[in-house]
Amino acid sequence: MPTVGTGVKEIRIRDEAGAFRVLYVAKFADAVYVLHCFQKKTQKTTKTDLDLAVKRYRDLLKELGQ
Repeated sequence: MPTVGTGVKEIRIRDEAGAFRVLYVAKFADAVYVLHCFQKKTQKTTKTDLDLAVKRYRDLLKELGQ
């Protein structure tokens, strides 16, 4: 999901309860980092969900010294 950051991927899950998304990054050697999980209520991902994932991605880069 390039709108969040380089290397960020998305898992899409759909079941009888609805549609869910998991945004994660796995480009670092030590771990897979889950940035955000949420239930989709509309076709478009909300700005709030995207902004939170971007903030967490930037915080992660700072923490890892990237």
